[in-house]
Amino acid sequence: MLPLTGYADRWSVAPGETLAFKVSSLLEEPYDARLVRVICGDPNPAGPGIREEDLSQIFRQRVSSRPQEVTLGSYGSAKCPDLTSEAAGFSLICTIWPSTPNAGRDQALFGTFDPTLQTGVSLAVNGSGCLTAMLGSNNGSTLTLAMKRPLRRHNWYRVWLSFDRAAGQIVLGQIPLAPNYNCESAVSISKGVSFTPNIGKGQLVRFAAFAGKKASGHYNGKLERPQIFGEPLGEAEIADIGLTTSKFSVAADWDFSRDIGDPWRFSDQGPQGLDGDLKNLPARAMTGSNWTGEFHSWREAPTQYGAIHFHDDDIYDCEWETDFSVTLPTDLRSGVYAMRLSCAGVEEMIPFFVRPPHGERTARLCLLIPTFTYMVYANHARGNTDDRYRQIVRERSARPWTPDEHPEYGLSTYNDHGDGSGICFASRRRPTFTMRSGFVTFSEDFSVSGLRHFPADTHILNWLEQIGQDFDVVTDEDLHAEGLGLIAGYDVVMTATHPEYHSHNTWDAIHGYVSQGGNLMYLGGNGFYWKVATHPEVEGCVEIRRAEGGIRAWAAEPGEYHHSFDGDYGGLWRRNGRPPQKIVGVGFSAQGKFEGSYYRRAPGADDPRTRWIFQGVEDDLIGNFGLFGGGAAGFELDRVDYELGSPEDIVVLASSEKYAEHFILVPEEQLTHITTWPHEPVGRLLRADMSYFEVPKGGKVFSVGSITYCGSLCHNGYDNNIARITENVLRGFLGDGD
Repeated sequence: MLPLTGYADRWSVAPGETLAFKVSSLLEEPYDARLVRVICGDPNPAGPGIREEDLSQIFRQRVSSRPQEVTLGSYGSAKCPDLTSEAAGFSLICTIWPSTPNAGRDQALFGTFDPTLQTGVSLAVNGSGCLTAMLGSNNGSTLTLAMKRPLRRHNWYRVWLSFDRAAGQIVLGQIPLAPNYNCESAVSISKGVSFTPNIGKGQLVRFAAFAGKKASGHYNGKLERPQIFGEPLGEAEIADIGLTTSKFSVAADWDFSRDIGDPWRFSDQGPQGLDGDLKNLPARAMTGSNWTGEFHSWREAPTQYGAIHFHDDDIYDCEWETDFSVTLPTDLRSGVYAMRLSCAGVEEMIPFFVRPPHGERTARLCLLIPTFTYMVYANHARGNTDDRYRQIVRERSARPWTPDEHPEYGLSTYNDHGDGSGICFASRRRPTFTMRSGFVTFSEDFSVSGLRHFPADTHILNWLEQIGQDFDVVTDEDLHAEGLGLIAGYDVVMTATHPEYHSHNTWDAIHGYVSQGGNLMYLGGNGFYWKVATHPEVEGCVEIRRAEGGIRAWAAEPGEYHHSFDGDYGGLWRRNGRPPQKIVGVGFSAQGKFEGSYYRRAPGADDPRTRWIFQGVEDDLIGNFGLFGGGAAGFELDRVDYELGSPEDIVVLASSEKYAEHFILVPEEQLTHITTWPHEPVGRLLRADMSYFEVPKGGKVFSVGSITYCGSLCHNGYDNNIARITENVLRGFLGDGD
């Protein structure tokens, strides 16, 4: 684990409110915690460098070091049903879809077996990938029975164990359910038992992990309809039960197809009502063994979505204890802040955002912080922490830790789980490596700053500081919770470099703001692209389903394109009838390596409606410089497309050109190997359009369509055409231009 790290209980806080910090320190000495205001987070000496305002006079404290653990892995828990001592025996039955049967370790399916006490009964998958029964009694007797035939990855099986008290026998079996030509036959084995396994009232039933004080033996895969019966059942009876209501003596029947939208609880349809709890957000709304492909929404056919996908690396909340708190002054200006931690030469910072007081605005400009995007990318392991990366970290005194080397805090939704399935939940209730000043994403080119997200966005803060412009900050979470009213009174709303992920609420609020006369500056690229869902009972977390289309880090399984949080179809906003062009005039068109090109001035720059934007700029080439990829138009590019919703009177001010071969058209624009969606040549679509348009009620939108744009603001001491154009737009939108 990291020697010193932590997180705050919230990312957004108002003046006068209290923020709690949860810290883990492996160091022996106390650490120093002090408040700073973040101005720039780029460690590149060719730029402004790391700039912070020390606010030790507001808060500084010496705090005792202590380690705090992270426990990965999702599971469920419920009380065990009461099985009378006179019962003829018992049976445990469930349906499974294992995703790592050959993990080389025991994986619990469900039951009461406690590996520490060696008591209870559980179904499991052993290290060889074989179905296993584990039994123990209070007198120390134990028995393990394993099948000889390994389970196949991503095949459905109904599995069971039954104990016949009179015969003193345990039977273990599996019935393959896969409807394909290689379907195996059912198989079972039996063995004599000289003791009575203890299972019943007072015990804990665990799902996807072993019982015990601390969950262990986490299972990777889907689990469906675990049941406990108060009698020994045979193979024919078990096959007949299926997923229907049983005529046998069911003691517990946990039906995961009920309450699918509940992330924390599942219900027992048995007579004792032993409802259970879920931990660490396993994936719900997963297709079950009976999914026919006829329905693609769990709301339409919940009985076909009765599986929960558990993972041994799921994480929602580290649940660390609070080490110290700070109550912010009531007059603290809105902005980006951090708690700086230091001890024995080790440095850490925990950023947070101070919004204006509730119901107030303290500036005319609102900077919208894309915290949904920060969350989704949090702890993205890119596999590029190599010697070259470490060299640039050393040379620039950049942040030394990466998710590649420290996956123990949970990875991002741009990574896969250990079983190969995509991570669909993103939480901020844990340390987030990537949301730190000095965090370098790319190290291919030593001459530029390979920054993304939080540290990249601080270039906007530094520019606003440079031009003396006051601003408020509002986060995606704030906007999602409060809607249009939160931003309605601002003269200008400005986005950061990559506002990619949005909920219904944030999309509607921004669209409503412009529609009612607000002025929007979209200073990034690949914005308003993916749809996310939130849940009122899961604070600080979003869900993403990577459905059809789009540049995707992973692809959701068929039938699993709808969120469990809200039941809505996930994926691209474009696939939901809301392309980015409908909100900012441009939308994602092409992507390449972290390289930037330039814009070439278009005739629209001299249009009478927009000539003011280029006041003082006579250059033909715009932004052929910059710390992000070497140019203002790079990495991910957005273009105008009238068919996708760009306004008919939108003015293209400049368009980029000249990209290397590694730049590609996004998948949703490619119909065949020779045909594109807009029926234009691919080369014509590899561009970013700087654009401007107005709406009937007076709202105005300026879009740059490039992620690397803001890395050009500081060039030549802020005396350059990108900085001039951007300031012209800001002053014009504020109504205080020349």
